[in-house]
Amino acid sequence: MKAIIVDDERLARTELRRLLLPFKEIEIIAEAVNAKDAAEKITQLNPDLIFLDIQMPGKNGFELLEELESAPEVIFTTAYDEYALKAFEFNALDYLLKPIEPHRLEEAIKRVTAKTKADKFVSTEKQYLMAEDQVFVKDGDRCWFVKLSEIRLFESEGNYARLYFNDFKPLILRTLNSLDDRLDPRTFFRANRKHIVNLKWIDNIEPWLNGGLLVKLKGGQKVEVSRRQSVKFRDMLSL
Repeated sequence: MKAIIVDDERLARTELRRLLLPFKEIEIIAEAVNAKDAAEKITQLNPDLIFLDIQMPGKNGFELLEELESAPEVIFTTAYDEYALKAFEFNALDYLLKPIEPHRLEEAIKRVTAKTKADKFVSTEKQYLMAEDQVFVKDGDRCWFVKLSEIRLFESEGNYARLYFNDFKPLILRTLNSLDDRLDPRTFFRANRKHIVNLKWIDNIEPWLNGGLLVKLKGGQKVEVSRRQSVKFRDMLSL
């Protein structure tokens, strides 16, 4: 499993490397000293896991994750315990307090390994949900049985996702990443970190900031396609 250590303190990076030596399944492929450095290396190297400090010069660890199109698995490593609840809003696998205790690091690595095995099993067993499949949606006391083809937009709200179909906007307990793994990529496109759009509902496309695109859906919503995803979008839809 490829990993990057993100921490502005050199001694903290060195100590974490030392603690990780017994875990042969973890390969440290890079270190980053701040959020900007980390974003560049994560994009270039595509790690499976990052060990992420929170308080760093410039942007903090949470702001880094908000910038990423698709974040790797995350184990937070920090001297501050007050961010624990917020950390798990970002689907963190663990939250390790400095100085890191070896037994806590071992627990975190076991959690990473177990999740990786589970994800591999799911990926071999799963079938994509197709546009004509019907899904059960429940939000509070209200329920729907709706075709995926009728859902024009999925919008992330932390560990929840908001669905847009007809005049309804229910909120379900699913992360956007989990939905992205299940939805047929020929119909549903990950436009950015917060949105998945139904390609069949796109009404208009226009150039946007920094090489991105702006798509307008038939339901009226406007969604920015990030610069990185715009390249993929053009490749998918070009002759």
